[in-house]
Amino acid sequence: MIVIVTGMPGSGKSKIVKEFEKRGFPSVSMGDIVREETVKRGLKLTKENVAKVSIRLRQELGQNAVAKLAVEKVRGLLGENRVVVIDGVRSLDEVGTFRSAFPGERIVTIAVHTPPKQRFQRLRSRGRHDDPKSWEDFEERDWKELKFGIGNVMAMADYMLVNDGSHDEYVRRVRELVEMILAEH
Repeated sequence: MIVIVTGMPGSGKSKIVKEFEKRGFPSVSMGDIVREETVKRGLKLTKENVAKVSIRLRQELGQNAVAKLAVEKVRGLLGENRVVVIDGVRSLDEVGTFRSAFPGERIVTIAVHTPPKQRFQRLRSRGRHDDPKSWEDFEERDWKELKFGIGNVMAMADYMLVNDGSHDEYVRRVRELVEMILAEH
């Protein structure tokens, strides 16, 4: 089974990924693939360079570029594991790429929604190099994500978690969802 996790930056996707990892299942991060490609192209890991490479990849290889680059990693992990999690899918083209590459696998999509103000505060506090420094940066990044088609993936997801309450409440809901998905597989 392939579990696709989607959601806007700072929504809480990593909690879902970590819950699967705690159970021994590996993950592939779409963001890490773009960061790796940025380094391969001889660029420093800055917010601007990663954004440029993300756009350039899609111009060069199509809207599903990052998924195309992820397929071999997923294939290698799937050979040794019954579940692989893909973190950060941003378009229906990417979902389609995984469905085409793995026609015999069950593919489950989980979307996480968190209100923008909560995501902004989380991103400001986590301190990654590509996190927004201002509300304007945050909105600009969100618009880029939406242009990739992330809203369509979220709308078509098999499961939706709303992360707008307490941390403990969200962790409990993540555990329940992961247990339910694994029980069905």
